[in-house]
Amino acid sequence: MANVKSAKKRIKVIAKRTAVNRRVKSHLKEIIKTFDKAIEEKDFTLAEESLKLAEKKLMQAAAKGTIHKNTASRKVSRMHKKLNSAKAE
Repeated sequence: MANVKSAKKRIKVIAKRTAVNRRVKSHLKEIIKTFDKAIEEKDFTLAEESLKLAEKKLMQAAAKGTIHKNTASRKVSRMHKKLNSAKAE
């Protein structure tokens, strides 16, 4: 356990940030699952809407430092690729 006041504060701050990051990551997973389900069911209008939302939320998470910007870009790119290949079938 921390003894110094600044170390005690850091513990509180880290706990708060961890909670925020967990919530954001959980929300991202839900959005991506919605996209995958829409692709599976061939519902392209829902897929496009969820892709738009996912791209926005992924980039926001990257901007805040919750996830790395390259990770966000990679996920968005793969989602676009998945949508385009599903439409082509």
